[in-house]
Amino acid sequence: MAVIKLHVKKNDLVMIVAGKDKGKSGKVLRVMPDKGRVVVENLNLIKRHTRPSRSHNEGGIIEKEAPIAISNVQLLCQGCKKPARTGIRALEDGSKVRFCKKCNEIVNN
Repeated sequence: MAVIKLHVKKNDLVMIVAGKDKGKSGKVLRVMPDKGRVVVENLNLIKRHTRPSRSHNEGGIIEKEAPIAISNVQLLCQGCKKPARTGIRALEDGSKVRFCKKCNEIVNN
């Protein structure tokens, strides 16, 4: 399976644009480029029934974040405070940066 270049990175602030958590925003905890999915902090929560083990002394029902499709999230622009599509632009020094296609402002990192 080919690894694709994604429009979000770890620690980006994103908004979910489709699914049960539509309209909510959070920080990206993990990016899985091979599967085309991201894990967003405190969103898309699922319940897991677990047995007691060394890592979890008590068993029971544990809530944790599940991966969500990368196509269902958009980067939140700090300039216009809205979810926006991003593009890549080369600066004069040759470095590449992401920019918001709504307000044309450079997105950090």
